[in-house]
Amino acid sequence: MHLIFRPLLLELRYPFRLATGSRTHTNVMLTEIHWRGLVGYGEAAMPPYYGENHETAALFLERAAVALSQLSESFELSESSIPIILSEIDALAPGNHAAKASVDIALHDLWGKIAGRPLWQMLGVEPDNMPATSFNLGMDTPEVLRQKLLEAADFQIIKIKLGADNDREIIQTIREISDKPIYADANQGWKNREAALDLVHWLAEQNVQLVEQPFPKNDLDSAAWLSARSPLPIIADESFQRLSDLAHLGNSFHGVNIKLMKCTGLAEGFQIAKAARAKGLKLMVGCMTETSCGISAAALIAPLCDYADIDGCWLIRNNPFALPTLEAGKICFGEGDGLGLSGLVV
Repeated sequence: MHLIFRPLLLELRYPFRLATGSRTHTNVMLTEIHWRGLVGYGEAAMPPYYGENHETAALFLERAAVALSQLSESFELSESSIPIILSEIDALAPGNHAAKASVDIALHDLWGKIAGRPLWQMLGVEPDNMPATSFNLGMDTPEVLRQKLLEAADFQIIKIKLGADNDREIIQTIREISDKPIYADANQGWKNREAALDLVHWLAEQNVQLVEQPFPKNDLDSAAWLSARSPLPIIADESFQRLSDLAHLGNSFHGVNIKLMKCTGLAEGFQIAKAARAKGLKLMVGCMTETSCGISAAALIAPLCDYADIDGCWLIRNNPFALPTLEAGKICFGEGDGLGLSGLVV
């Protein structure tokens, strides 16, 4: 197996504003694993706040390419060999979660193409259990929010970034023009427990369905305090990355957000889903700003989850793949082999 990679700068349709800053682009590394005329595609989406970029990804993937070439001499790609190969890739260096995810996704895509079957069928995913995905609006002026809502007409759920000093105004602006359910993401922006609880009760009255990451990621005490009193599910994002983090969360959250770029890919994503359910936690599958490659991979986790927030490829201008099919706000699986991607611009 031969691994190659190339950088891509994704251009956002609108500046993406959070409580902690704003950006107009996302660094992505596209990967390909070639084997006997077949190609598996993967992706590393790397927003700046997780510490990965084109340079760090390239350094890691150079090492991964050598290791993958050596491993392919000992293993045929199969359901049983993929975890072994990915374990070796994971052990090459700490961190580099998105870069590792790009190898994981490409391996899974290639596995499906070798078998000549859609990956969702091979993984036993049930399409009928697919939840609707939310559409992210980000923080913005009332005028821009109205324009974004018009563009989100095909989506049944809205996701909004909160955590500034005008959270109620943002929700009220949305409610002036839409009654769709809302997922609220505070992105670590809340600091006062009592004020947060008061706001959550008000949000529940506005048909908000959940609150994601209300406090700074290391403030698990405040998260636990709010979770014990909240009328809405409180979901961990920045406080939770990999499977091993489940042991540290305690009762701080009602659920966790699984992102392939945080947890190193599909293999661990499925493990997290199983382990989190065993703990009685709710599940959300999320994404970064990603191409259709990363989103199609994340969609494989979605039928195991209560909530989906996998709209990243609809937020960019220069997606190198065709968009997934969307019906009633739900991503649909195709019949193409592997991830079923099409439209790659070389």
